[in-house]
Amino acid sequence: MRFPALPLVWGSPILFFLLLLPGAPATAASGKVVTAEAYYTMMDGDTLSSAEEKVLQRAQRRAVEEAGLYLEATFRDFEKESQGRTVQSSSLEIRTIAAGITETEILESRRSFENDRPVFFVRIRATVDVNNLVEAVRRLQSEARLAQNFRQLQQENQQLRAQLKELQHQPIGVRMLAIEPNGKTEPTQRARALLASAVQTQNLREKIQLASEAITLDDRYIEPLLVRGQTYLRLVSLAFAQHSQAEEYRDHLEKAQADFDRAVQLDGKNAWGWVGKGDVQTWFKQMDEAVVSYEQALALDPFFDIARQRLIVVYTTQARRQADSKRPHQALATLKKLLDAQTPESWIPYQKEAYLLRSEILLKLNRPEQALEDLSTVIRVDPTNTGALVTRANLYQNRLQGRLAKDDFERACVLGSIAACEQLP
Repeated sequence: MRFPALPLVWGSPILFFLLLLPGAPATAASGKVVTAEAYYTMMDGDTLSSAEEKVLQRAQRRAVEEAGLYLEATFRDFEKESQGRTVQSSSLEIRTIAAGITETEILESRRSFENDRPVFFVRIRATVDVNNLVEAVRRLQSEARLAQNFRQLQQENQQLRAQLKELQHQPIGVRMLAIEPNGKTEPTQRARALLASAVQTQNLREKIQLASEAITLDDRYIEPLLVRGQTYLRLVSLAFAQHSQAEEYRDHLEKAQADFDRAVQLDGKNAWGWVGKGDVQTWFKQMDEAVVSYEQALALDPFFDIARQRLIVVYTTQARRQADSKRPHQALATLKKLLDAQTPESWIPYQKEAYLLRSEILLKLNRPEQALEDLSTVIRVDPTNTGALVTRANLYQNRLQGRLAKDDFERACVLGSIAACEQLP
């Protein structure tokens, strides 16, 4: 399972949508045991560990399909040839698979060669929690429109800069609507049509106006509040990127806060509303409150990846500030909440900075054994991290484990670390 934190450019997208396979009723028993297998051919850009991870992911995906449930997935392949080498990048994004599989037992694992390339095979026995996955599908279907709007806001760049300048000189207003009396119009349907237009437009001024009109028509309709709140936060982010003073975008923050507070008031079980509250609290540097909001979103929807990503960033930032202010034990307590939580294995790459930070703190507290474990975790998910390699090599050297130290120094040296090369004979 992969959820990129940054936008990537891929080719040849093939989209698979949310559906339940025939014969998989929503009342299927939780904890179905399935046997599945998969192959994966190693590409030039793969490491041994990443190739093993990919073949296991494919087997887990097939286990979920065998269990009778097919989740939203995006499979993208990108292949190019450069300097005589063929590089293929593939991303199989299957939301909730790692969370849905409660146990995986590897029955068989082997490697072979085909056309001078290693081919990995794995057969697993997986326990799939079908009930949780069915619930995830339902929630993802109901929130697809908001997710579309969120992704669209994330992609806007240069065009928004010109719009921000315009907004700074022209206050945002709401056009007056003439609503016919005696029930001749259907305000709720019109509000939904306005919301659809707001989601589609890339003009932030128009997006806010359309969402505001939808709210005027139906003041208990939550989605326009969320769309408008997200748009106000996009304006805040853009202003911050232009090095604007905090007071220049405080008004947008307060408006976003009002929208998300109202959304949560109308429906306390709406995870997007809680994420919006957490985002506003993060901008206001109310980190403790933001943690509560993001955790509430995850409590409502354990598969809400955006909330989990936000929580990782907030906990790591909070711990970094505590460590910088000479409160190492408090920083460790904060990191413990994040790193000791029962999160899927596939989220470890996104917690890499937290593991690195904890290793730094542990070394300062003279706890090298625990620091070594965290550094090894970082290197496992990021074999090219020269800083972690050099630090671990020094720890091995202090423990008189020369062979292990030499291996790490050599790897770091090949990756371009001058400090590592200087340690080699």
